Amino acid sequence: IQEAEIKRQIINAADSKIALIDSSKVGKGGLTPFARLNEIDHVVTDTEMQPDTVEAIRKTGTQVTICGEETVATYPSYDTNEVYRIGFANMSEEMPFGRDVRRGLEAAVQGTSNIELIVADNQLDPDTALRVADQLIEQQVDLVIEYQIDEQVGNLIASKFYAAGIPVISVDIPMVGATFFGVDNYTAGMMAGTVLGERVRDEWGGDFDFLTILEHPRAGNLPAMRIQGQLEGFQRIIGALPTERVIRLDCGNTTHVSTREMHTLIERFGTDKRFAVISFNDDAAIGALQAAQQLACDDHVLIVGQGGDRRLRIELRNPNTRIVGSTAFHPESYGGKLLELAQKILAGDSVPPAVYIEHVFIDRQNVEQYHAVPPPL
Repeated sequence: IQEAEIKRQIINAADSKIALIDSSKVGKGGLTPFARLNEIDHVVTDTEMQPDTVEAIRKTGTQVTICGEETVATYPSYDTNEVYRIGFANMSEEMPFGRDVRRGLEAAVQGTSNIELIVADNQLDPDTALRVADQLIEQQVDLVIEYQIDEQVGNLIASKFYAAGIPVISVDIPMVGATFFGVDNYTAGMMAGTVLGERVRDEWGGDFDFLTILEHPRAGNLPAMRIQGQLEGFQRIIGALPTERVIRLDCGNTTHVSTREMHTLIERFGTDKRFAVISFNDDAAIGALQAAQQLACDDHVLIVGQGGDRRLRIELRNPNTRIVGSTAFHPESYGGKLLELAQKILAGDSVPPAVYIEHVFIDRQNVEQYHAVPPPL
């Protein structure tokens, strides 16, 4: 009873009340109550919770989140508005960029009363992405926001949703027939390549050995334009490069693979060589930096990224960093814009075939202007 009273006082003092409930405890006697359901803002439970119990909780004005092994579904409390169910298949929860997109979308949905959000993780794996698509169809979502990295698999996923009559928003990687949201790849690349060329010119007098391209062919032609933009921007400053001085590596879209590939490359040509590096994303840029640091030759690399994610922004605060900067995509702002676009589609409004985000190149000089406090990883 004393413990229940303490919990009661906590409930009374809290601005927001979230209850973590094991479904096996529902309906069991012998527990001392300390709060009514209508006093709780949000219930988090497991997939064994009975549907009629979930409905009863929602009718008290409480939001419910059900956590499964591969999906997390959030159901708003009931009101008079029509409720829509949106599925979000995230690229990877292992990547800071993907986590920021998911957090932004969840925050945006919290401000609504008629959106159920079901979150899944594609894990950078095509088979997982296909399985997640089937799961979202089974859960009868009204719209899908699909964020996955494989262009070919993306089109297979799109065909599944279209057959089920479910509209799709594709994030950063285009899918046939989907509304595209994300990066203006060529412009973003041109920004970074131009700045890298200027830095190589100013710091090294234009004297370097190799331009290394950390690309990701699996993503397809449109994302490859950010590599093309970087290459053209760099050569606009430095001049045309012979083929033998341009080295292309598959970054695998991860820091781990990028570190391994760059480490092997530096060992092959020697730590005394200078490498200018353009990257598919910030994970690749961080990987290139780590490889140079491991070989104690980081003063012989200059690197640009794409995305402006949290790890890279933190790295830019290092006064000795060899990362010149990154074209920021502002992943933390994706959520609100994605939800706005989804709501227009669900309402039957006309939307453009592609919605591009605005870009800015961030470096040591302006990172505080755009991100004053390094966010937690």
